[in-house]
Formats: sequence, structure tokens, C-alpha cells
Amino acid sequence: MSLPKEPRQKMINVMYLVLTALLALNVSSEILNAFKTVNNSLLSSNLAIDHKNEAIAKSFEELAKDPASKEKAVIWKPKAEKAHQLAEDVTKYLEGLKQELKKASKLVVDKDGKEHFSLDNLDAATHLLVEGPVGTKNGKELFQKLSDFKAQLLQIDPAIQQQFGTNLPLDLAIPETESKVGKGDWAYSYFHMTPSIAAITILSKFQNDVKNSEAQVADFCHQQVGKVKFVFDQFQAIASQSSEYLMPGQELKITGGVGAFSSAAKPLVTIDGAVVALNAQGVAEYKTTVGGPGSYSKKVVIKFKTPDGKDGQKDAEIKYTVGSPTGASVSADATKVFYIGLNNPISVSGGTKGDEATQASIDNGTLTKTAAGKYDVTVTGGTEANITVTVDGKSTPFKFRVKPIPEPVAMVGRSKGGRIPANEFKAQQGLRADLENFIFEGVKFSVSSYSVIAVGKGFTENIGLAQNVGAAFGAETRRIIDKAGAGTTITFDDIKAVGPDGRTRTLPPIPFNLY
Repeated sequence: MSLPKEPRQKMINVMYLVLTALLALNVSSEILNAFKTVNNSLLSSNLAIDHKNEAIAKSFEELAKDPASKEKAVIWKPKAEKAHQLAEDVTKYLEGLKQELKKASKLVVDKDGKEHFSLDNLDAATHLLVEGPVGTKNGKELFQKLSDFKAQLLQIDPAIQQQFGTNLPLDLAIPETESKVGKGDWAYSYFHMTPSIAAITILSKFQNDVKNSEAQVADFCHQQVGKVKFVFDQFQAIASQSSEYLMPGQELKITGGVGAFSSAAKPLVTIDGAVVALNAQGVAEYKTTVGGPGSYSKKVVIKFKTPDGKDGQKDAEIKYTVGSPTGASVSADATKVFYIGLNNPISVSGGTKGDEATQASIDNGTLTKTAAGKYDVTVTGGTEANITVTVDGKSTPFKFRVKPIPEPVAMVGRSKGGRIPANEFKAQQGLRADLENFIFEGVKFSVSSYSVIAVGKGFTENIGLAQNVGAAFGAETRRIIDKAGAGTTITFDDIKAVGPDGRTRTLPPIPFNLY
């Protein structure tokens, strides 16, 4: 284009060229917001993996104390700790780079501690990780640290090398690019002219890969100890109670254990969802002072190891009655708790008097008679409800606690996350939310939505991301799952589930490591 001689027209043309260049460099707010969403989901996934790794570390502490598992725990616990230390060092290094990127992008921290920086800054990542002596050093240093981490992780033990040599989530292949400039340069491919929020998301993705790699190795080490054989050497009754009929203020004692168990695999006993400690004989003893008149039940769940080392579970229901001077009684057919949003069935008795001479009322909720001596109770809030039974003009109050329905657990198939064979994972059709060890049967939660994030093998160039409506895997989610394989990590995040009470719950993220 020939430039005009007239000065004003020259200025207009120059301004047009500058504007065109600025538009070419502009990154849309939609893209920036998409990177923010992916980064936040990766951070949530990282926290979930941290919790899992902490649980494995605590389990190792217990295994190292137990005589039956101590020998193997002493061998494999340090290997899992080595994996954690390697991952911790790299994760801190990556976090430092993220902070440097934010500072180079005009980082400001407000009075609430919230960070603000230029999300669309195209120079910070380039200068820090690609260009110039310092930038080149950092880019090469990042690649070297990730490469060293992967190599050192596999070198912890030959069995780890054999198991994960080709399928660790951390893939350092150079992304494919149409541009010939910088082709073959790892740091250039990832960070050249990359907006700050995108570069930070890439670093969060590498943190996720590192943590997932640690989780898979730690879980593998834990499994080697978990293969200990158990010898059943102690015996005790499943569950018993001190009395089936008591008066107000008397003590009820419940004893729970398994018929035959190993001192190397002591049972986990819960009563109404609360864990009860074991005594020296490996038996759980629960004591409580009974309250007002009525018929009550306690749900006892005993989890234990079978002779072949597999998980076993026994459920028992302990029923007892507390007497009343008037002979009246009210029993919750499920438990001594009313759950918000459910039809809580109860039985009402007037003692020696018939149903026609017995009246019942409630001070918080609705009481609906369904048959002689049978009622459904519905409550919408509060922490307590009192049912008053009147027989021949004499009234007896019965106190019940009011609670929300417990939080469900998100699951795919039978798994709540962790390592899972790729073929088994791909055979699943959706996500569900289940209540575990809940006293009511058949209480359903419906999954309304969730996000899907895939990293690792198959997603080294672009993170797999989908928003799923409903429980069943949608077309975009299914596309991601079909593309996944051994070495892929898929995380379900921002899981929304609606219960019978109409409340929408946000469930914790669950990551799956495919192998």
C-alpha cells in the first residue's frame, strides 16, 4: 500500500495499522474465563488428590504399628514417603513460577486477600519462560525438573518402574503446532505469547500430573502391604445389648464385634454412623443413658477383613423399649431422628388403652395417621420435635432430634475415585450419588450436573473439559472418556445432586486414575 502525501491521511492509516495489530493480539474475555474455569477445577482436583494422599499416609502409620503388617510396611512406607517428597518439591517449584507470572502481570492483593492480575498479559510467560537468558534458563529448568521428577519416581523401586514405566500421568511430549517457529522447543510450544491465565492453567495442569503420579505410586506401595494374610485368632459375638426394656435414666450398653477376627484386622464398628472405639479384646462397647419413653433402634455396622484379606460388612439393628409410667409409647420405625424432607414412619401406643383412646400431636412438623397406631411425620426445619401422646387426659412428651439428610457420596460404578482399569471405567454410563450406611432404605439423590476434566495421556496438548447436564454421560463427556486410556486422569468436579428434601448439594470432586 502506498502512503498518501497528505499528513492527516498518513496519520489515519498508521492508526488503522496499529488498531489492526492490537485486535490481532486481543484475547476474548470468553477464552480468558474458560481458562479461569479450567484452572479452578484443576485446583479443586489437586485438593481432592491431596486428601487421598494424606489418607494413604495415615494408613501407612497404622500399618507400621501393627505386628502383622509392620514387616512389609517398613519396606514400602519409605518408598511412598519418597514419592511424596519428590512431588512436594516440584509442586512448590511450580507454585513459585505461578506467583512470578502473577507479579509480572501486575499482581494486586486486595484487603480480603484476593489476587487480581492482568489475565490477558501476553508478555509475562514469554519473558519468564521462553525469551532471554533468564527466560531460557527457567523454561529449560522447568522441563528438567519435571523430567527428573518422573525419572526419580520410577527409580524408587523396580516394581514401580515395571508398573508405571509407560503410563504415568505426567507426559512431557512437545505439543503439536502448525507454526514452524519454535518447533521442537518444549517451553516455546507451551508458553510463547500465551496469556498469563493460560500459562498459570498449564502450570496447574502439571501440578495435577505430579500429584496424580504421586497418588498412583503411593497407592501401589500401599497395596503391597495390604496383601498381608490374616490369621483369625480371637472370637466374639456379633452384637448384643444389656437389656431390651429399660426405664428412663437407666444405662444401655451395646457390644459389637465379629464372630471371629484377626488382631491384624480389627473391625471398624459404627453405631448410628459414629465410630465406636475397640477395647483390648477387639470389641466395641457403646454406652448411653436412655431418655424418654418409647421404642428405639440403633443401627450397628461392622466392617472387617475376611480370611482372604477382602473387605466384609455385617449390619445389625438393636431394638429396645423405654417404659412409661402411663404405659404410652412412641417409636420411630427407622430411628430416633426425624429427617427433613422424608416421610418418617412412627408407631404410637397408648399402653393398655386402644387406639381410639389415644391422641398424638407434634410441635414442629406434620403428623399424618396412616393406620391404627401408625403415623408419618414430616418436618421442614429446626433441630428438635416433640410428640405428645395423650391417654385418658394424661399427656407424655417424646423428644426427637431433627436432622438434614446426610451428604451423599459421588460414585462411578462401584468406585469413589482412585485407580481403576481403563476398560472398566469406559463401560460406565454415568455418575450417581449414593447414601452410605443410611438407616432409611431407598432414599435417592439425583445428579443434576457436573464438570469433567481430563489430563495426562491423550490430553497433553489440550485439556479435556466438558460440562455435563444430568447423571448420564453426555456426548461431550463420552467423547473425552472414549479418548482416555491408561495414564489418563479424569476428575468430576462441581457435582450437583438434589435430594428428596429439594436441596441441591455440591459434592467433593472425585479423580480417577486410569491404568
